[in-house]
Amino acid sequence: MLKIAIIGCGAIGQDHIRRLINIVPGCVVTGCSDYVSELAKKTADKFGIEYFSSGEELIHSDNVDAVLIASSDESHAGYVLECIKAKKYVFCEKPLSHNVEGCEKILTEEVRFGKPLVQVGFMRRYDPGYAEMKRIIDSGELGAPLIIHAAHRNVSQPAGYTTDMAVSNSGIHELDICRWLLNEEYSHGQVLKVRQSSCSDKTYDNPQIVLLQTESGARIDVELQLSDAYGYDIQCQVVCEKGTIDLPEPTSPVIRTNARRCTPILTDWKERFVEAYDLEMIDWVEGVKRENLNGPSSWDGYAACVAAETLNQSRDSGLFVPINMQKKPAMYD
Repeated sequence: MLKIAIIGCGAIGQDHIRRLINIVPGCVVTGCSDYVSELAKKTADKFGIEYFSSGEELIHSDNVDAVLIASSDESHAGYVLECIKAKKYVFCEKPLSHNVEGCEKILTEEVRFGKPLVQVGFMRRYDPGYAEMKRIIDSGELGAPLIIHAAHRNVSQPAGYTTDMAVSNSGIHELDICRWLLNEEYSHGQVLKVRQSSCSDKTYDNPQIVLLQTESGARIDVELQLSDAYGYDIQCQVVCEKGTIDLPEPTSPVIRTNARRCTPILTDWKERFVEAYDLEMIDWVEGVKRENLNGPSSWDGYAACVAAETLNQSRDSGLFVPINMQKKPAMYD
């Protein structure tokens, strides 16, 4: 059995522990750690696993074969680098790093090691709706993809949320899924300021519009509205030469009551992509056991981070700016 330990015992960390224990075959959860020690101790007691006083202690434990990182964004790169140093497979929730410099260090160390050890938590690639969109695009039956219209809408955000985080933390899912759907890198991008919503608390720009262009000239527009006050609503339409493809809505009952007909909209992101999270974790465990990962790589994490950082830098310039990346190492082809 593959022995997995988790760094980060917040909402997504707890959800992954439950998933690994109850849903994913071929593994066992052996321990956890969190910078809030009391939370980690309570989590260890709750699931009957070992408490580690630090992420580094957890990574180097003989009772840990692979590591799952679900801690705060700024801690990701350091823990990933420590896992590579320990020669252990690691699943890192997005983003791979909170800046490009961290991603570049990970690429350098992983290439030096000579084998991919890292998978990044871009779970939308495992969502059946997105997967079917990808299949249709790759089949060529609708011709070349020309445009993507997308939207990422949340009910609200916690205190401390920033304008940049709308792109680098939330919108980074769109940055990954669009390049995955189109199978090419971005060449240019821009963030546009628009009329602001009265539903947000004024501490960050809301909404924002992201514009992207790929190397072949395909165009992408993404509405980022991170405080929409009505639900968690993810939209995506790909316009091709011979037709369009729309991301399916989650299955919901139609309710008829009080002279109205309505369909509920989810408010929790974990519920919207629950199947994707399950499939993602199953695939990662299987990949670790066969020592050959199939999921999003360090390069994917780097590409999304470069795009996000460039977009955030473009916000006040009013310019459509180049997105410049280093040459892709052959190991990630």
